Amino acid sequence: MNAETSAAARLQVYLLSGGSGRTCQHVLRAALAQFGDPPVDVHRFFQLTSSEAVEAVLADAVADQALVIHTFVDPAIRQTVDQVTRHHGLVVVDPLGPVISALGDRLGMEPAGRPGLLYELAREQFDRLDAVDFTLAHDDGQRLFDLDQADVVLVGVSRVSKSVTCFYLAMRGFRAANVPFTPGMSVPPELEQLPAERVIGLTITPARLAAIRQQRLQRLTQREVPDYADIRSVAREIREAEREYHRRGWRCIDVSYKATEEVAAEIITYLTQQAGTDTNHDQRRQ
Repeated sequence: MNAETSAAARLQVYLLSGGSGRTCQHVLRAALAQFGDPPVDVHRFFQLTSSEAVEAVLADAVADQALVIHTFVDPAIRQTVDQVTRHHGLVVVDPLGPVISALGDRLGMEPAGRPGLLYELAREQFDRLDAVDFTLAHDDGQRLFDLDQADVVLVGVSRVSKSVTCFYLAMRGFRAANVPFTPGMSVPPELEQLPAERVIGLTITPARLAAIRQQRLQRLTQREVPDYADIRSVAREIREAEREYHRRGWRCIDVSYKATEEVAAEIITYLTQQAGTDTNHDQRRQ
């Protein structure tokens, strides 16, 4: 099978929601886990609050002959989805619909029809769980294909505390990913495509990093690892990384003698200041 045929054979899945879309994403992730690494492209459209907005998205879904998964609770929007998908013969999955209907019948009550109520009831907990799950999946340059779903991406040379800082941010509800900076290698295109304000480069003094790496070598191996902890080589790595941060307009934070909590607090302050410049990132098409 050639590359063109393979691309054409990929299943397009559209996730639609009137809220954060987390239910959609969790359902799809659980289902995809049963198929290994299937040829699937996922398109996310969240915070859809009108039938007109939904119809515009569904027009693209029709063109892609996509599988549509939605979690709308607004009756008018649910009706729009039903009418459009039936008319065009799209396969649609509505995980919440049967449960809401069954509960309404047994309770003798009408559902509120308002999106995001569950999320509002436990917002902090949901944010934290979702963020930890995301950060685990995007540690050390993994899953670059959906890097655009991160709230922040940390970049840095080896042993500059990228992972531990990301997990601290995740516990505060931020989707944090990290990508290693390797001297002499190109920055991944997925990272290049992100807005500069969502990427933060971590730096450190050469002496501090050389000491950290030397301690790691002593714990893990007795073998010589050329240049890994050599202060001149370390200094060159750091200079190259800092030049890249500056060239791309990425904020740079020196972590040399700061606790993880301090670094994370500085990042959170920065992200809070940036709030409003990218408030609709859940609606990006992947």
